[in-house]
Amino acid sequence: MSIDIVGVTKRFKTFTALDNVGLHINGGELIALLGPSGSGKTTLLRIIAGLDWPDAGEVRFDGEDALSRSVRERNVGFVFQHYALFRHLSVYENVAFGLRVRRGASKLPEARIKERVNELLNLVQIDWLAERYPAQLSGGQRQRVALARALAISPKVLLLDEPFGALDAKVRKELRRWLRHLHEEVPVTSVLVTHDQEEALELADRVVVMGRGKIEQVGSPADVYQNPATAFVHDFIGETVALPGEARGGALFLRDVPLGLDAQGVADGPARILARPHEVELAPPGSAPFSGKVLALRTFGPIRRADVQIAAAGEPLVVEASVPLDQQIEVGALVGLLPHRYKVFSARA
Repeated sequence: MSIDIVGVTKRFKTFTALDNVGLHINGGELIALLGPSGSGKTTLLRIIAGLDWPDAGEVRFDGEDALSRSVRERNVGFVFQHYALFRHLSVYENVAFGLRVRRGASKLPEARIKERVNELLNLVQIDWLAERYPAQLSGGQRQRVALARALAISPKVLLLDEPFGALDAKVRKELRRWLRHLHEEVPVTSVLVTHDQEEALELADRVVVMGRGKIEQVGSPADVYQNPATAFVHDFIGETVALPGEARGGALFLRDVPLGLDAQGVADGPARILARPHEVELAPPGSAPFSGKVLALRTFGPIRRADVQIAAAGEPLVVEASVPLDQQIEVGALVGLLPHRYKVFSARA
């Protein structure tokens, strides 16, 4: 099922949670809504679900108005951060719940319910836990039960709100890989809300980066990381080295000294030169656009980083650069900083 969000605006008193948001989600796609707290991602998810209504705009499922439908009529499945399992019911009965409450023509015979529940427990790889209760499960197992319960009603849309947020890092990583594999087996249209960039980049077909109630960029995981459309996206996704400058006539300057860097079409005025730490190399002082003193060296696994203090606009600024493990360098040394790949944005934006 495809989903179209058209000009959706939502306000809570004087706070604008969503500001004229538009988005198309393809049928069978796994989309990640990624952004910091307050960016509007959960509000958008709740509007898709039918738990909230917009002040303006439209939501369409396969081209048809979804806002006129109740939550049940929208046929969506939910998976939340805190599981929301029925503590007094076994794993089997938790998954069967949505099937047992059906009425009328959609009511299923007990044999079909049993077949469907066993099929799902096998799919999420917890069939051996069928008779246990939620209190007897680990966090990762509970989340698998929650997912099986959401899938039991054969939803056309699966909505996941920070589903792994309550789990430790190792379990989160394991479940992310498992969920991606599961999505390929059960190609339901899925919308994942997360503030964890690693989770979004690993799981999603496309990432929707949100900030301050607006969509900043929509693209593949590789695209939003390698080609951020705004300074906000660059700052939020991955690590960022921010260097100062001024755009003037298509070139970049620092305190009237040309940096030898292209302004990338940014209008004349204060600019931000943004790069990833691994895109900034150390060079001999005087041979690179920026220079400064090494304040600290840190090594973690195969990565080595240097904190370098540079003089910028009269005030000291500390930036981070990558250092090859075999490069000899000491704290206090004077070095140059050479960004070999970077993006330029107006500092006025």
